[in-house]
Amino acid sequence: MIRIGLLSDTHGHLDEKLLSHFEECDEIWHAGDIGETGIANKLRSLRPLRAVHGNIDEKNLSAVYPEQQVFHCEEVKVLMRHIAGYPGKYNPLALKEFQLHNPDLVIAGHSHILRIMYDEKNKFLFLNPGAAGHQGMHLERTILRFTIDGKQIRNAEVIELGKRGR
Repeated sequence: MIRIGLLSDTHGHLDEKLLSHFEECDEIWHAGDIGETGIANKLRSLRPLRAVHGNIDEKNLSAVYPEQQVFHCEEVKVLMRHIAGYPGKYNPLALKEFQLHNPDLVIAGHSHILRIMYDEKNKFLFLNPGAAGHQGMHLERTILRFTIDGKQIRNAEVIELGKRGR
C-alpha cells in the first residue's frame, strides 16, 4: 500500500501548510507548472518525488522532469502529464497517449480545476488536484491525497489550502 500526495500548478509558491499534509505520504507527485527548482528540491527532501514539467517551467526543470511519465505504482498503471484536458474534452495528443499506454490512472494539471472523475469510455480514473499556487483563475488552492493498494485506488481526500491570492 502506497500513500500519495498529489499537487499541481504551484507556479513558484510552496505553502508550508502543504508540507504537513504530505508527512504521512510515501511519495509526492507533481503534475507540472512547478515554477522553481527550489520547490522540487523541497518536495524531494520530504518524500520521493515524481513530477512532470509544465508549460511555464524553466528549462532546468524541463531537463529533469519529462513532459509525461508512465509508470506502475503497485499494480496500477499511471500516466501523468501536465496538459491533458479532462474526460470528454481531452487534448488530442494526450488522448493518443492514453490509447497507446492504456493506463488505469491519469494524472493531469494545467486547468487549475480540481477533478476526480472516472472515464467510462477510456476505462481509467482521472485526477487533477487543482492548483496549489496563487497564479491563475482558481478561487481555492487544493491538493489531493490518496492510496494505491494493489489494483485499488482509494481513500481520496481533497485538501483545501486556502484562497488564492497573497
